Amino acid sequence: MARIVLQLPESLPFVTEIDVRVTDMNYGAHLGNDALLSLLHEARWRFFRQHGLSEADAAGTRLILADVAIAYRREAFAGDRLRFEVGVFDVARVSCDLGYRVSRVADGALIAEAKTGLVFLAPTTGRPVAVPEQVRRLAQPN
Repeated sequence: MARIVLQLPESLPFVTEIDVRVTDMNYGAHLGNDALLSLLHEARWRFFRQHGLSEADAAGTRLILADVAIAYRREAFAGDRLRFEVGVFDVARVSCDLGYRVSRVADGALIAEAKTGLVFLAPTTGRPVAVPEQVRRLAQPN
């Protein structure tokens, strides 16, 4: 079976911690994939907020999520505190990737690596526009 291989920057400078809730568990009694995607969204929101941005107003543009890839490494469970490292990389003309490294605080175990592809749009027309300079400055080398 082909596996997703993510090549994230070594350093993802923004860090936030989020607790896994019991409602994040799936029928396998561990963190569900849908819940992890929601936790990544929360980490992304916190990252943007830290830099005075949002998905609705990213330096005068708005964002849409174009794609997502998640590579799971270990299970996480209700009550686990997860550390999310987040950073911008792979900046193109109208898009960039946001990388995530998720680890368990208690033992440092790598839970998952992920990336979301973001496209920048003009707020009035919805057409792709250049990645704002404020976002470009946040980019990490790959």
